[in-house]
Amino acid sequence: MFPRESIAMRLCKAVGLQGVAWSLRRLHCPVARDALVLDVGSGGNPYPRANVLLDAFEDTVERYHTPLIKDRPIVFGLAERMPFKSKAFDFVIASHVLEHTSDPAAFIGELMRVGKAGYIETPDALIERLNPFRFHRLEVTDYQDRLIIYKKPSWRPHPDWVDLYERKLKDHQFIGFMQSRPAPFYTRFYWQDTIAYEVVNPEVHAGWPLPATTSTSVPGNGGLGLRKKLVAAMRAIFSQNARNRNLDLLQLLRCPSCGNGHLNRAGPALVCPHCGAEYPSIAGIPVLYPKSSAQTNSGSA
Repeated sequence: MFPRESIAMRLCKAVGLQGVAWSLRRLHCPVARDALVLDVGSGGNPYPRANVLLDAFEDTVERYHTPLIKDRPIVFGLAERMPFKSKAFDFVIASHVLEHTSDPAAFIGELMRVGKAGYIETPDALIERLNPFRFHRLEVTDYQDRLIIYKKPSWRPHPDWVDLYERKLKDHQFIGFMQSRPAPFYTRFYWQDTIAYEVVNPEVHAGWPLPATTSTSVPGNGGLGLRKKLVAAMRAIFSQNARNRNLDLLQLLRCPSCGNGHLNRAGPALVCPHCGAEYPSIAGIPVLYPKSSAQTNSGSA
């Protein structure tokens, strides 16, 4: 199985720099240089090692309207019906996106279909219950090399837990502790060939309407300008820019409506010769939503 930490991460932890070690995880993609890597739900901060990006929307409140990064081949589509050929990627990253889907079985099934191996990261179910996010539809944890998933019947299904957290723990000292030692509050899960998982309550409907919110700011973004510049610099240094520019994206795509593994170009659009579905592009980015599914801003990629 893949090593969970890089040498740099281990060194930082050894000298007590837990927060730095945590930040360095985004540079840790334990695959060969020639591996083809997909980032699902890449949003405004894609993993540097990813070669291809998939996101659902140009703009969404679920990432607090942070601008979508489009610095390498990118496709608009749904994680539950990905527009890629089976086993097209050696490694698939799904970081902070699984918890947004209302259909975890379909999401995980697609990860296994398009990828040979991968990495999943989410907030852990414990912190999600204590401090729930309005846009998260799942609580996810891991136990004995297996993902354990709880579908949320509403955005705030455990008001007693939340009340205890608000009264007893949610203060500057505890929040500072979480920020300095974030690892225990997240689930990090590597997989190869198959993803072992259990949806504890599959009968629950997690497709409820998103709650209204008046906040459009990103939580915890002090010093955002400098941080953005540092992140952008790291992304530029560690990305496979030359390789990414030369990728033939069309060779990786398939029709998300019928599953046909060949799409034809028709001007700026792509057309499936099997089912006749036509897919437009926005500023050169293919928009590959399945025609059989109504498109709503559900937040999953």
